[in-house]
Amino acid sequence: MFIKRIGIDLGTTYTLVYLPKRGIVINEPSVVAISMEDRKILAVGNEAKDMLGRTPDTIIALKPLKDGVIADYRTTEAMLRYFINKTLGGIHLFRPEVMVAVPAGISSTERRAVTEATIAAGAKAAYIIKEPIAAAIGADIPIGSASGHMIVDIGGGTAEMAVISLGGIVASTSVRVGGNKFDEAILEYIRRKYNLAIGERTSEEVKINIGSALFLEDKLTMEIRGRDIITGLPRSINVTSDDVTEAIQNELEAIISAAKRVLHNTPPELAADIMDKGMVLAGGSSLLRNIDQLLSRTTGVPVYVADEPLLCVAKGTGIALDNLDSYKRSILATK
Repeated sequence: MFIKRIGIDLGTTYTLVYLPKRGIVINEPSVVAISMEDRKILAVGNEAKDMLGRTPDTIIALKPLKDGVIADYRTTEAMLRYFINKTLGGIHLFRPEVMVAVPAGISSTERRAVTEATIAAGAKAAYIIKEPIAAAIGADIPIGSASGHMIVDIGGGTAEMAVISLGGIVASTSVRVGGNKFDEAILEYIRRKYNLAIGERTSEEVKINIGSALFLEDKLTMEIRGRDIITGLPRSINVTSDDVTEAIQNELEAIISAAKRVLHNTPPELAADIMDKGMVLAGGSSLLRNIDQLLSRTTGVPVYVADEPLLCVAKGTGIALDNLDSYKRSILATK
C-alpha cells in the first residue's frame, strides 16, 4: 500500500500513529531501551516498556519526552524513525508527509526540534498541529463554527485546555500535569504512608484499577507488592481508592485551576456557548474515574468525556492531514 500521509500523536506516555482510511495503526509506549556501552537502540515501544525498572547496568530504558516536549533529541528521532518505518512496513520508495501533534504551550524552539526530528526520521514534510485543536477535531467538535467549544486534553505529561471558535484558539493554557504526575504522586504517597517502595508500573496499575478523582462511597481495594523501606524485604499490602484520591489532590487542583483560568479569559459570548454545550474531556488521563464530575462541580460547567478519549488527538491529527486545505488555516493560526 502506498502511504503518503501519517498523523502522529507524539505523547509523553504513548505514541499513536494514524493512517487516513485505516485509523490508528500503532499505539505503543514512548519508551526506548538503549545499550550504555555503544548507545545502540535495543528496543522501542512495548518491548522497551517491558524493560522499565528491570534492566541491568548496561541497558537503560528511558522516556525521551518529558511533559510533552523532547528531552532527548537523538532518542526521539530514533523512536520516530521506528514508528514511521513500522507504519510503512518493509521497503518504501516514498517519504511520507507527517503531521505531529504537540502541546499548545511549547516554545518555537521546542516546536522546531519536533519538526527537525520528524524530517530526520524519514518524513518528506513535517506539519505541526497543537494538541487542543487536534483533540477537538478528533472528538468531532465543529471547530470551524462561530461558536465557543472548550476542550480539555489530559495526557501523560500535560493537561491542556482551550476555547476554540472559528478554527482558532481564543483562550488556552497548558499545565505540565498529567498521568505521569499522578503515578509519581501515588508512588510517593505509598512510600510515605506505608513505608513501601513500589515501581512506576505498579503505581500506574493502581491508578488504572482503583483510581478516582472523588472519594467513593464503595471503596475499591487492590493488593500491591513492593520493598519494605525499613527491613529492605519484599512485602505486600492492600491499598484503597481513597489512598489514590488523597495522593493526587495537588495534581487535580492544578488541572481545576487551569480550567478556571481559561474560563476566566473567555469572552462572555463564548462563555455562554460553553455553559450551554459543556466542556469535552480528551486524552488518556480523562479516563480516571469521576474526573468529569470533579471538573463539573468545581467550575459549574457541564463536562462530557469524548468517545475514545485516548485516540482523539491521533484521530484529529489524521483527519487534519487528510483535509489539509480545509484545516490549513487552523494549523497556521496555531503556529
